[in-house]
Amino acid sequence: MGMNKQTVIGVDLGGTNVRAGKIVDQKMVAHRARAITAHGTEDLVLQEIRETISAVFDNQVSAIGIGVPSLVDVDKGIVYTVENIPSWKKVPLKKILEQFFGIPVHVNNDANCFALGEFYFGAGQGFQHLVGMILGTGLGAGIIINGKLYCGRNCGAGEIGKILYKEHTVEYYCSGQFFQHQYGMDGGMLYERAQQGDTQALEIFNNFGDNLAQAVMIALYAYDPEIIVLGGSVSKAWPFFEKALRRKLESFTYQHALARVVIQPARTPKISVLGAAALCYDAKK
Repeated sequence: MGMNKQTVIGVDLGGTNVRAGKIVDQKMVAHRARAITAHGTEDLVLQEIRETISAVFDNQVSAIGIGVPSLVDVDKGIVYTVENIPSWKKVPLKKILEQFFGIPVHVNNDANCFALGEFYFGAGQGFQHLVGMILGTGLGAGIIINGKLYCGRNCGAGEIGKILYKEHTVEYYCSGQFFQHQYGMDGGMLYERAQQGDTQALEIFNNFGDNLAQAVMIALYAYDPEIIVLGGSVSKAWPFFEKALRRKLESFTYQHALARVVIQPARTPKISVLGAAALCYDAKK
């Protein structure tokens, strides 16, 4: 794995913050984070990103990877309609940053970065086939096949959240939306109540685990991974929905295969920055 010896920068552009980390030899040696002016102009936000990268940049850096919560044209590095940054409708981010820093820049969506981060730095180390699912305000998934990120033609591979399920979509029942739509409650608040042993909250998380099993089975049937890693804010509640999820998986047709699949929550700190950096490793494969 000699390519991972290079010095790269990973950038996580969230809706409210930008974080950048310098990774040398697969270890993060510097990290910067700052709030962004989410409702500022396209140029102002770009300036804030450049400053954050510059703070960890030096002439050893050979490439930059950046993860964005949006649709991305991966080949051209164009970012479309970024969540929470209204001025970002169509930003040629790769071109802009390559001109500024003079090195290759790789842009991808946050779910793909999450999967790569787990593969190179987290629970996915040592596996070749991985699905990373982000359970947040929506459901995003990134797919690693034969040790390489699989995006599909339009960066749409892994959009299992959009598959129809019950009266709506998988995402409706298998992300933070479930708690709002079905119960009019905030997932974070339910999590706090579950920690205090609140029976209603525990019951709701059981129902969530039942539904999430459907998303997990879709991933298993479609991609046959060795490991599924669950990230995003809702994954923190894993202890409250794991049992229901595993019970529901008993209806999966290929039980001999299921017995070998690892399913677990993400535990690696700063995974979104690490995953963005891992875009640089993946590009070399």
